[in-house]
Amino acid sequence: MFRKRYRQQIPELNTTSTADISFMLLIFFLVTSSMDTEKGLLRQMAPPPLEHEQPKDINRDNVMQVKLDANNQLTCDGKTVTYQQLTAEVRSLAFVNRTGHVVSIQADPATTYEAYFRMQDAIVSAYHELREEYARKHYGHSYAQCTNDERTAMNEYYPQRISEAPIQEGGAR
Repeated sequence: MFRKRYRQQIPELNTTSTADISFMLLIFFLVTSSMDTEKGLLRQMAPPPLEHEQPKDINRDNVMQVKLDANNQLTCDGKTVTYQQLTAEVRSLAFVNRTGHVVSIQADPATTYEAYFRMQDAIVSAYHELREEYARKHYGHSYAQCTNDERTAMNEYYPQRISEAPIQEGGAR
């Protein structure tokens, strides 16, 4: 007659596989997503001079001054140029005077990184064009297909002579 009332118990959720699923989702997103890679310039510093070695004097006529001001205005030897014109100027200087030229870079601290890297790319592309032309003429294939020995020979024939140090008036002729 009397019926016992049973309390209804709410069943608990089974969470044993939740950690496994979340770990698998984490791995999936890490594998499939792309990470931003840091961009930078590949530069190798010159070795320090030996104690008995004197600094080399460079003829002023062989120094190209490239400046980037706070407004991202690019000038080459005092005249305003575009990035394509800068590539052509550097290419002609390096072609005429392979080992005695210097490209002197001066950038204002307020210059944007984008403008600075575009300037660097324009300068480096001039050397790349010269090396590509040399490789096709002397080896019959592109610079990318050259062996390490061939690339070393081309890099010595057309060395990148880029300086970001300020020019000292007394040091150069």
